[in-house]
Amino acid sequence: MKTDYLIVGSGLSALVFGSLMANTGKKVQVLESHEHPGGFGHTFTMAKKYKFNAQLHYVWDCGEGQTVNRVLKKLNLDKEVTFERYEPDGFDRMRMPGYSLNIPSESQELIWRLSDLFPQDAKQIRKFILEVDKTSEGLKILTPPIIPSELLKHITQVSCAITYLNSTLQDVFNKFKLPQEAQTLLALQWPDFLLPPDQLSFYAWVILFTSYQKGAFYPTQHFEYVINSLVKVIEENGGEVLLNFEVTNFILSNQMVTGVRAINKINRQNYEFSAETIICNIDPQKAAQMIGIEKFSNKIRKKLNYEYSPSNYMAYCVVKDIDLRDYGFGKWNTFHTCHRDLNEAFYQMYEKHDFSNPSFAITTPTLMTNNQRDCPEGCQIIEFLTVANYDYFNQLKQINKKAYRQKKEEILNSILDVVEKNYIPDLRKYLVFKITGSPTTNERFCLCPKGNSYGSNLTPKNMTISRLNHETSLKNFYFCNASSGYPGFAATFWTGAILYQKLSGDVILSK
Repeated sequence: MKTDYLIVGSGLSALVFGSLMANTGKKVQVLESHEHPGGFGHTFTMAKKYKFNAQLHYVWDCGEGQTVNRVLKKLNLDKEVTFERYEPDGFDRMRMPGYSLNIPSESQELIWRLSDLFPQDAKQIRKFILEVDKTSEGLKILTPPIIPSELLKHITQVSCAITYLNSTLQDVFNKFKLPQEAQTLLALQWPDFLLPPDQLSFYAWVILFTSYQKGAFYPTQHFEYVINSLVKVIEENGGEVLLNFEVTNFILSNQMVTGVRAINKINRQNYEFSAETIICNIDPQKAAQMIGIEKFSNKIRKKLNYEYSPSNYMAYCVVKDIDLRDYGFGKWNTFHTCHRDLNEAFYQMYEKHDFSNPSFAITTPTLMTNNQRDCPEGCQIIEFLTVANYDYFNQLKQINKKAYRQKKEEILNSILDVVEKNYIPDLRKYLVFKITGSPTTNERFCLCPKGNSYGSNLTPKNMTISRLNHETSLKNFYFCNASSGYPGFAATFWTGAILYQKLSGDVILSK
């Protein structure tokens, strides 16, 4: 029997779409090349006892009535898949030489804290934060589905948002003449984008910054449980999630995608799968190349011509016989920079491959929830993240694998030096496990071209109305991933749910 929806890839947006469709009685089949479902949201086990999530650290839009909550309610999972909120008085903790700032949920409190640090610039700081809030409101109105009456009702906020269509975060910092140190403190969660202020879309920054202000969250039972719960909905409603099936080609007939060819990576057997509708969760550029770019309309080809986001370096570590809460860690993330200027910091690390004075994020997932399942009793997980250049690491790995491993170790040691100096003396003494990942690790395990972390780059060029969406110009074939929606946990929930709404007519994310 032909499947109703064949989904290529099991990233989060695909699982959201698939579970929503399966929940309505549609027959859903998901093909995943990896041994784990979830894309960047998958969880892997090391040394048979330590569990790490590939890339997700904290999420937004999980509160009552928000995007993630609405989807989970639709799936009857909202009582089962729950979330712990980060500390509202300081969910992101920014640290740089001479300055520290805990980002609060209340904008007025943020204005006061920044004004205390920079009293001579208090007026400009207030104007900037209020402009951020106004832009955020305008972007909500401009988010599909657009309601004309709401545009007129909120014309001031909408006009404000449109003003910054082509602006970088640095452009707006300059407009409001914020002091350099205030700029750095406000933009210090740059690892969430892997772009510096002079390249990052102001829209992208506003969306993430204000969304986390409204609530930063971590899953009570960790990210693996979220992924497995969505898979369970598909399977309990007669669907399948087939792992280790790599799609090698798409089958076309008269401008219609009717199925795919795939290889089972375990037994090396070739298979064909067909469906009424094909949902493509793999990278749209990669899919278009497999299908033949000439098969797409000129409009879609133009939208497919995006550049990829930078990639990242990750260090997954486990400590024992130490409580990280005694050293200033808890239900929050810490962002540290050794540089006064984040644009310069990015250039040093990404272009010069110099990590001697690193800027990075620190996250402690085992402190976010009392549900201890990622490591044995007496252990805690601490992870470090920063930007990394795919071309550099790929070349290094191909030419000299020893040098590749040494570079990864060098970066970790630079970070550990900073952490031991500023946060946890003798941290290395408590490390019982460590493993590092580079851009080529992302490419290998998450099948993302050039190891990209966020699909299309989050520059102003890629954040306009010309951004790719689910449309492909081919019949019964739709894109559904970070590059055809938006990256991040809540954003991919939104992407999957919006496509579900379009194809089913069932509205669950009405404004």
